[in-house]
Amino acid sequence: MENKNNFTPRELDIIEYMSQGLNNAEIAKKLFISIHTVKSHLESMYEKIGINNRVQLIVYSFQNGILK
Repeated sequence: MENKNNFTPRELDIIEYMSQGLNNAEIAKKLFISIHTVKSHLESMYEKIGINNRVQLIVYSFQNGILK
């Protein structure tokens, strides 16, 4: 995955898992972090690119080459 928006490696991991249809609890389990931490990463990503939900994040990621 190409990092065009200064997303951290962990944020890129979360985007990848979201694109596979995993929910926050499933992502947290895969990454060995808390659900709260997943939510914090999502909030940070939303703020970085000026969006407010996970659907917009996935669409943005495809449109900007972060996901293929």
